[in-house]
Amino acid sequence: MAADAGSPILLDVSRLVWRAWIGLLPTGIDRTALAYVAHFRGCARAVVQRGGYTRTLSLQMSTRLFDILLDGGPDVRTRLMRMAPGALLPVEPVAPGSIYLNVGHTGLDRAGHAQWLERIRPRAVYFVHDLIPLTHPEYCRVGEPDRHRRRINAMLDHGAGIIGNSRETISELAIFAGLQRDRAMPPSLAAPLGIDMPAVSRGGGTTVLPSDAYFVTVGTIEGRKNHLLLLNLWADMARALGARCPRLIIIGRRGWESEQAVDMIERCEAVRGHVIELPRCSDAQLMDYMRGARALLFPSFVEGYGLPLVEALGCGTPVIASDLGVFRELAGEIPDYLSPVDGLGWRDLILDYAKPDSASRAAQLARMTGWRPPTWAQHFSLVERWLGQIAE
Repeated sequence: MAADAGSPILLDVSRLVWRAWIGLLPTGIDRTALAYVAHFRGCARAVVQRGGYTRTLSLQMSTRLFDILLDGGPDVRTRLMRMAPGALLPVEPVAPGSIYLNVGHTGLDRAGHAQWLERIRPRAVYFVHDLIPLTHPEYCRVGEPDRHRRRINAMLDHGAGIIGNSRETISELAIFAGLQRDRAMPPSLAAPLGIDMPAVSRGGGTTVLPSDAYFVTVGTIEGRKNHLLLLNLWADMARALGARCPRLIIIGRRGWESEQAVDMIERCEAVRGHVIELPRCSDAQLMDYMRGARALLFPSFVEGYGLPLVEALGCGTPVIASDLGVFRELAGEIPDYLSPVDGLGWRDLILDYAKPDSASRAAQLARMTGWRPPTWAQHFSLVERWLGQIAE
């Protein structure tokens, strides 16, 4: 573990706590944060922010909290309530210079964070997942670009180092830093997010899959994910093909300003019976659906990373994706890439991939030969070495 004088790493789990408290399923950011909890579980102290208050737990209480977050389950809120009194007991102070890891963008836009850093004096290391609210504010809630600008500025002001999920993200951060009055860029590391694919689904293959050809798309239903393109295509294909139309499985909850896509799902008669919406899906079920699909469809306008793309290729499922730089960084020339506004191109490839003897699909399967997804072991090998340099 990389920390000064053997001090425990201070791992901020605020985002995981409040999302577990209200019963939300993990997003990509949450899954990254959970991977950090699993990796540092035995040698880290948990940091929890609540409003303007920040609490550092003891090693013992931290392990209890980490286990609750990793276990999840329907009783997670009750378990958090039971441990709360013990978490408030006095604990030993934090050694100055300890590594503080914030993997979830949590609390950086608040004045209390800077005040806590000034009082505790750790070496703050942040994980930047994306700059989408700054580069594409049209896809974000009102006020989110300003909040994210404060978060990113806090990383640049206070960070002893910044970890990014890709070279693309680190490059965007450096560009932003250069535009902010030539603000200095802290030491940075691009470390691809890992996946550890099981040989078989943890669900034991019990998920009931469609018997005919189907495609999957994974992600919160929101504007930048471009679900509306797929739904309009499916309506047209269903009208033209009837029972021969392949199915589309949408895995993800309904998000911000998704009314048009939701109207298509709920009110379009043409897609009824051809589109299946799964707002809650376990990791095991996700892998079952992914493995049986003709392809993963990923038509986003912008992404910070793209875990579904890596997961699909990792389980041997082809990908049809938007032509984004971060996707090419992750998967090279393996997927078939299209513009996210090329509706006819998407329609033609989907219909091609739906065929049992699809030449395009067979060609992509051939391109996958020898490709291996990044693993968390590789990720943390990079991170541990780099943190050791930060702590020196």
